[in-house]
Amino acid sequence: MDADAASLAANLQAIRARIDAACRAAGRDPGEVRLLPVSKTVAEARLRQAYALGVRELGENKVQEAMAKSEAMADLEDLRWVLIGHLQTNKAKYAARFASEFQALDSLRVAQALDARLQKLGRAIDVLVQVNTSGEASKFGLPPEEVPAFVKQLPAFSSLRVRGLMTLALFSDDEARVRPCFVHLRELRDRLRQEAPDGIAMDELSMGMSGDFELAIAEGSTTVRVGTAIFGRRPTPDDAYWPGAAGPAENDTR
Repeated sequence: MDADAASLAANLQAIRARIDAACRAAGRDPGEVRLLPVSKTVAEARLRQAYALGVRELGENKVQEAMAKSEAMADLEDLRWVLIGHLQTNKAKYAARFASEFQALDSLRVAQALDARLQKLGRAIDVLVQVNTSGEASKFGLPPEEVPAFVKQLPAFSSLRVRGLMTLALFSDDEARVRPCFVHLRELRDRLRQEAPDGIAMDELSMGMSGDFELAIAEGSTTVRVGTAIFGRRPTPDDAYWPGAAGPAENDTR
């Protein structure tokens, strides 16, 4: 194993150990929490190293970047691609080709466009509804109060398997400001479990990234999205991927 692969292996081991420790501290089974490595801007060679180390799914923000990578790595047939960034309706045709999961659904127009493309291809994918729990105008995601009515309309789209909710917490080092975002999503999910239509599952909570995933696990996260802590800092400014996330490189904790 060369130095780059060894470094990547060490990073993955360290993150998994932190997830295990956070689960134990919260009285949870580590098997309940999925690690989703976020691979935006990461080169194909590095992703192939991750695959060799056991990674079988990767999270990407931009659909065209993700599609190019999926095509280049099509020989890895069991590698899943998870879209975690905002999707425009005119890009749904690309997402439908390769994505196994879409974690940022927040529009009926997108749901309709994606479902129509998937129907033509004879495919179905898992989706999570994105919720703007921080209330920041610069972020995508539905306001929490609009989510119940939105979810009730999703059974119309049979190629979208609704699994739960996703959020981006407030970008802050202040735990007292970040934690409420996670609490709000969990409480919303719990309410929706009682109200969701047949065929709509509300089991998944995708919340927590490199800088705050332990706090998210304490509040019930089932998927943590970790990029920089695994692959290192990115050359691309983070605001190119997350609206409202502009700031110095040291704040790039996704």
